[in-house]
Amino acid sequence: MSYRTQVITVFGGSGFIGRHLIRRLAKSGAVIRIATRTPSKANFLKTAGAVGQIIPFATDCSKDDSVARALQGADVAINLLGVLYERGSQSFQGVHVEAAGRIARLAAAAGVGRLVHLSAIGADAASTSAYGRSKAAGEQAVRDVFPAATILRPSIVFGPEDNFFNKFAAMAQKAPVLPLIGGGKTRFQPVYVGDVAEAVVAALELDSARGRTFELGGPRVYSFRELLELTQKDIRRHRHLLTLPWGTAERLAGFLEKVPVLAPALTRDQVEMLKRDNVAAPGAPGFKDLGITSLATCEVILPTYLSRFIVGGKYSTLTNDTGTNDTGTNGTGTPGAAH
Repeated sequence: MSYRTQVITVFGGSGFIGRHLIRRLAKSGAVIRIATRTPSKANFLKTAGAVGQIIPFATDCSKDDSVARALQGADVAINLLGVLYERGSQSFQGVHVEAAGRIARLAAAAGVGRLVHLSAIGADAASTSAYGRSKAAGEQAVRDVFPAATILRPSIVFGPEDNFFNKFAAMAQKAPVLPLIGGGKTRFQPVYVGDVAEAVVAALELDSARGRTFELGGPRVYSFRELLELTQKDIRRHRHLLTLPWGTAERLAGFLEKVPVLAPALTRDQVEMLKRDNVAAPGAPGFKDLGITSLATCEVILPTYLSRFIVGGKYSTLTNDTGTNDTGTNGTGTPGAAH
């Protein structure tokens, strides 16, 4: 890969996926603009490249002139913007649809040659989840003005800064039970953040990726129950898995949404998303079509960062929690059962 004479603008580049992608793009020698609302929060990424190669760039993605400045002279644009819940001005419509369409429209106007748009498995105009509908609307907004854009749809992304395994590991440290929403049967295909970053790079290199949509699922499908059990194993905790029927989970989420914190523990829309499997569609273009055949597994990667949740550290000889029981309403009480 060589983009030495090119300029790459990455929207949302200081976020979870962005920080891993920036480090890979920097190896190409390209000048990288990190378009972000708060440039100071992206300063840590400057050391990933040569002096002056990585430039945090103040950008308000709700304004045409600000986005246009970030794209001026750029050869490549990558949109990683996304929110998991709505808070204040950060709405699904504003971030997933309007900002996505604005970036694509102004990228086309600026003569940007390549655009990669990060969406999500579950993007569907008919989804019962507002998140899923907004992701689908965002994809359409991009396609309408930049038909050659490459769209990537990952399943849940895991890595050191993820919002899934870290959340449940932290919960297992303090809570006597973990919530098994809907019985834990929802299936996921977790994908390592480094592999998602490699997919973005591959999408920029392959002409065959233009105008196509790729679904990015990891090497194995797990049930929600299995993922909670795997998390507990890696942090040497064994909490009861309490089954929450959908109605109970929705009522709990309705209460948690009103708690005045920056990140709600659960929202009603997230409960709605859990009602649908989050796996790559059979036959959909994916990693192999991007030339990526070796994918990292949860079993290998999770212990490298979840060890910080182990009491006394990973080399501790403290007695671990024992016993894994299910106190859910299904009444099975079967240790380690997977559905």
